[in-house]
Amino acid sequence: MQVKELEKVEAAGIFGTLTQMGHEQVVFCNDEATGLKAIIGIHNTVLGPALGGTRMWNYASEQEAITDVLRLSRGMTFKAAISGLNLGGGKAVIIGDAKTQKTEAFMRRFGKFVNSLGGKYITAEDVNMKTADMEYIGMETKHVTGLPESMGGSGDPSPVTAYGVYLGMKSTAKKVYGNDSLVGKKVAVQGVGQVGMYLVEHLVKEGAKVTINDISEEKVKMLVEKFGVATVGADALYDLDMDIYAPCALGATLNDNTIPRLKAAIVAGAANNQLKDELKHGYMLRDKSITYAPDFLINAGGLINVYNEYLGNYNRKRALEQAEKIYTTNLNILTLAENEKISSQEAAIKLSEKRIEEVGRVRIPR
Repeated sequence: MQVKELEKVEAAGIFGTLTQMGHEQVVFCNDEATGLKAIIGIHNTVLGPALGGTRMWNYASEQEAITDVLRLSRGMTFKAAISGLNLGGGKAVIIGDAKTQKTEAFMRRFGKFVNSLGGKYITAEDVNMKTADMEYIGMETKHVTGLPESMGGSGDPSPVTAYGVYLGMKSTAKKVYGNDSLVGKKVAVQGVGQVGMYLVEHLVKEGAKVTINDISEEKVKMLVEKFGVATVGADALYDLDMDIYAPCALGATLNDNTIPRLKAAIVAGAANNQLKDELKHGYMLRDKSITYAPDFLINAGGLINVYNEYLGNYNRKRALEQAEKIYTTNLNILTLAENEKISSQEAAIKLSEKRIEEVGRVRIPR
């Protein structure tokens, strides 16, 4: 199913929305003592347990949080499927201020909610979460990944995520320009959190001309001093003369207002759900001759990383080698989209759903 515009989906009601988006289960978690308010979305478990990170955000409304967790968990299903992982799709959001509300008790209470699902959902790091938070969650459940390396975990998944995005960007450049060199290419990176920072490092090292934007003036200043990158205001970013736009913050930055302004030839970034409306905005990019690297494919490095931890005997080199497959998979998807005259997002979803359907037919019911 293609995601409709938010207003249309909301009009169906919560159960209608779950049916349209294909979700199996949504869990609302509330704890008065700690102030925890969280939502766990389990989209699809045909390929395996639903593994996906927990993010904490000051959502403007509960409806906004529900919409986010539904879109994110659905994206995780496709991310796991297209990456060849035996995982389903899930995600969790915690409503609140990560700077003031997170405590040991707060995170451990969330761990108890995760544990109550009996392994159907496995959590990991996402926005505003750190390995220390996973450690607290791990005190209450074994269904957690992204634990500190000192505990035998995989630690921060950001370097692997950024590496996959970098390779996805290079393979998209190969499709567009005939070679994958980013030397001299003008790249605008929106959002320089953990993944964005590592991506900037890869780009600068190769010789790209990088411009960054972030809500944190401290992060921007640090990267300017470290790498000599240029900066731009949030709204002005969409009017830049650039070759590649790399959205690496929150989603929906590709919409009716921004796409007409983009001068880029390529969109390839780490953010989830970059297209506000998958169908409409995927084709808007295509019609504007902007080649889009499907977000849930090229940002799959983090999931690949924690999947290796989940399997046991974690090895960072092995995780990076698996992430390197993103390059070829992305090229294949862009070629499929071109041959079938469909958007790259649609082509990626098509391949993901094909694997889920085929594996679903050979699974033996218990």
